[in-house]
Amino acid sequence: MINVDKEQKNLIIEGLIRAQEWEALVAVLKKMPVIEVVDILDSLEDDILLDVLGLFSNEEQGYIVSDFDREKQMKLFNMLDRKSFADIFTHMASDIRADLYQELDREKQLQLLPFLNKKTREDVTHLSSYDPETAGGIMSTDFATLLEDMTASQAIEKVRKDAPSNKMIYYLYVVDNQMKLKGFTTLKDLIMAEPDTKVKEFLQTDYAFAEVEEDRESVAYKIEKYDLVAIPVINQLNQLAGIVRHDEAIDVIRAEQTEDMEKFMGILPATTEEEELNYIETKPVSHFRKRVVWVAILAVMGLLTGMVIHRFEDAIASLVILAFYMPMVADTGGNTGSQAATIVIRAMALGQIRLQQWFKILLKEARISVLLALVIGIITFGNVLLLTTLFNVPIPGELNLAFVGTGIAIALSLQVISSTLIGASLPLIVSRLGGDPAVAASPAITTLVDATGLLIYFSVATIMFF
Repeated sequence: MINVDKEQKNLIIEGLIRAQEWEALVAVLKKMPVIEVVDILDSLEDDILLDVLGLFSNEEQGYIVSDFDREKQMKLFNMLDRKSFADIFTHMASDIRADLYQELDREKQLQLLPFLNKKTREDVTHLSSYDPETAGGIMSTDFATLLEDMTASQAIEKVRKDAPSNKMIYYLYVVDNQMKLKGFTTLKDLIMAEPDTKVKEFLQTDYAFAEVEEDRESVAYKIEKYDLVAIPVINQLNQLAGIVRHDEAIDVIRAEQTEDMEKFMGILPATTEEEELNYIETKPVSHFRKRVVWVAILAVMGLLTGMVIHRFEDAIASLVILAFYMPMVADTGGNTGSQAATIVIRAMALGQIRLQQWFKILLKEARISVLLALVIGIITFGNVLLLTTLFNVPIPGELNLAFVGTGIAIALSLQVISSTLIGASLPLIVSRLGGDPAVAASPAITTLVDATGLLIYFSVATIMFF
């Protein structure tokens, strides 16, 4: 029934858009969640969007525009006169409008400021002063504060006066007259308390907090660790400066994971707002710019592999079967090395391991690699026997098939061990040198273990067969 109702609602909305019944459309949209309204409005032509958006109240417009992507927000800024946009801007979420304000050039900022009320103007300039990568750069001023000596009934009246958004009304922060944070309570505790009960009697003083200059990723993981709806942000004087919401933390974690994933695959992180758009909206030249550096570097590093093969070309000519398993050497080494690097990088990101534990980490990976090498060695031996017999691969008369299979299996096993240790070591080394462990990831490891793997492979073959 729910799906049917939703489908019917979508048909009604599509019909109203086709009929250009904008007032009827807005009446339907006002009953829907803001994020769904944004999706519908985002599909409208720009001139129609302005007409439809104007049928909402300024407060509703602020909620809607807060959920638009940055490109759409900038477009609205340029399409509307400054006063009209200021009316919307005033009702946007404080952290989002601060981010938008920072995206404007100095001339546009000066055009907007005169139309903002004093409170909004002070708030946006204050929040915009923080580094975007810090807690101050992502915090919001959308919160309610209470005093310790207030009664529950007085506190409820104060909450009504502060009028925080529905998202941020759960936590109520208790401060003194100097805005120094004393603790917090919840809306539930406040409602359940007797009207004459002082706030300090149900105040929670054991709480997690962030500092304004703290790295935003650290703040996001605190919210995740303590399962918080929001976390208070304090300045050097222990004064409550703002809060970071859980949805902002999700965005931060997603952005950091995307950046790490791109680094892991040899893609440079986004350096502009445009490059942070989705795949379709990002221009091909931006994708090219992010990928070409590592591709070029690894192409040059590929000379190492060519040099190794050239060094052992006589061995390949004498024993053709060696060439058959070169791809397996590269694939096996790349996979095991990348696996080890991924596990170590993830453990470092989650704080499960420290650089001082490098010996313990490598010892553990060595044990794992031996078990993997045993499995790969058995599979490789079976492959050599099967494929050599099946395709009648020539083997010099002085060598027998089992011996050749054993040699190749040993070489592949040693490759698994060396690749695993290289994959586990590189992130630790890069981190020790002050770099990002994710940089020492898949492409770099694959190229390095290809060269070392072939060197091991042909060295073992030379020792055993020639």
